[in-house]
Amino acid sequence: MSLKDHILNDIEVRNLQEKVGDIQKLFNQLTYTHLPVEDNGHYIGCISENDIRCFEKEKTLDDYRYAIESFFVTENNYWLDSLESFAQNNSNILPVLDDDNKYLGYLELNDMIALFKETPFLHEPGNILIVEKAFKDFTFGEVSQIVESHNAHVLGAFVSKIEDDMAEITLKISPSGMNEIIQSFRRYGYIIVSEHQEDTFNKNLKDRSKYLDKYLNI
Repeated sequence: MSLKDHILNDIEVRNLQEKVGDIQKLFNQLTYTHLPVEDNGHYIGCISENDIRCFEKEKTLDDYRYAIESFFVTENNYWLDSLESFAQNNSNILPVLDDDNKYLGYLELNDMIALFKETPFLHEPGNILIVEKAFKDFTFGEVSQIVESHNAHVLGAFVSKIEDDMAEITLKISPSGMNEIIQSFRRYGYIIVSEHQEDTFNKNLKDRSKYLDKYLNI
């Protein structure tokens, strides 16, 4: 999905000659974390509200050029690229440039999240399954094959965490026999992180534990 239909232009790009105090006042009126800045008509980056609150009011943005963060997307990027950039830069506003690095406007984080909500990953009915395996040992091809071998479909999948060389993979699966899918993942060496009522393996463990406790207390 292209970004072109979601570019906004209701905030003017700032320039280096503006006083810090004026930018501070502008932030008071807005809910954005950053504002775009240009130099002689060329976009150079964004200034953050957190930074500018610490600067002297009578100085200009040019005096604090070092604090300007250079991040953006191009109009030919896709919405998923923008979500990555929003996260990496801890921003809720994202400048958009054309192929000649000319400033076109900006994207708003809430708009991109709204697009994500319309994807099958969130919009379609299904089951969330979180599995874990060594990062070097898993492939999305294998993950898809396990799910599809049980006549289900992967509606979405991503690596949600990497820690100590272990990858946590979050899946959205079309409604189907979850117990069979879960047991197949175990046979392929995956650890099941999420809990599921359909998981007979855990139910059997609990039943055996209760039986052992009862036996030991005789």
